[in-house]
Amino acid sequence: MKIDRIKFWKEDLELTRPYTIAYDTIDSVENLFVILETETGITGIGAGSPAPGVTGETMAKSMDALSAIEDILKDRDIRKAPALLRILQRTMKGAPAAMAAADIALHDLLGKSIGLPLADILGRAHDALPTSITIGIMPLEETLEEAGEYIDRGFSILKIKTGLDPDEDIERILKVRERFGKDIRIRVDANQGYSVEAFTRVFEQTRECVEFSEQPLKDGQIADMQGLSLPMREMSAADESLHTPKDVPGLLQEPRPFGIFNIKLMKCGGIGPGLDIARMADVSGIDLMWGCMDESVVSIAGALHAALASPATRYLDLDGSLDLARDVATGGFILENGWLRTNAQPGLGVMINS
Repeated sequence: MKIDRIKFWKEDLELTRPYTIAYDTIDSVENLFVILETETGITGIGAGSPAPGVTGETMAKSMDALSAIEDILKDRDIRKAPALLRILQRTMKGAPAAMAAADIALHDLLGKSIGLPLADILGRAHDALPTSITIGIMPLEETLEEAGEYIDRGFSILKIKTGLDPDEDIERILKVRERFGKDIRIRVDANQGYSVEAFTRVFEQTRECVEFSEQPLKDGQIADMQGLSLPMREMSAADESLHTPKDVPGLLQEPRPFGIFNIKLMKCGGIGPGLDIARMADVSGIDLMWGCMDESVVSIAGALHAALASPATRYLDLDGSLDLARDVATGGFILENGWLRTNAQPGLGVMINS
């Protein structure tokens, strides 16, 4: 079953709700898309969202990297997907979102060629898991208003962006807990915004409210993370410090700087490398979180299938498509009261909009 046609392009996608994090304000995103079609007419789709501030990959670099995939994939048998993915990983270094788009398309095509949802082919470990939904950095009253909207929509896990002002962060976290009670779980993401002193203060004053914190210190401050107390490290998730499987051994050095790994397909290069990280974390006793950028349902579905096939998955933060004003595809997952599960369609279960 050979790949006969390859197409890729980029799309500008506006957000219905702009938001602010510790180092940027986002109101629109660029996503890239890859379509692979076999000689028998089976189509696989992948998507990527370059994150230059995190990985250094620009859209121009992504598109340049994708220009090489036709020579690699044309007339190749989809049943040799693992070998093809290995070639792509060697060829597309430095462009993880482009690599992820090609990887996701291959996995979608493989699932459709077999006729099963991808998670079932990989080996499903979970039927469904709850996802958090993100609240950007904003004034207290706006934080409470947005939190109430999400709770009314059925979400029970809020991820609050922090990292600009520790005092305001503490107030927002405590007020959300006070307003909405203990049934609502709170996670925070400082996006590398804290000093050791600031993180210590925020942690000590909010530890009874917060499930865990994402990347409190800068990527290069691993030694500082290792110097924190055991509870602070266990309740911290590696995000910007974890890109590819090659980063994992350093994050397992004792004392371990993080108790949770946040896998993002746009950092690591797709489902294949993501599952490599997941296996390494699993055997090392590290809990997994699967996160995202602002992404199409296509790549969110790819991350969800991988997450549900990983026994160590404990947390989801796969809300990246929910605030897109439009998308090129539909389907991919079913969202009910904040819980995500795959649909019954083969592959990723996504459909390209006409």
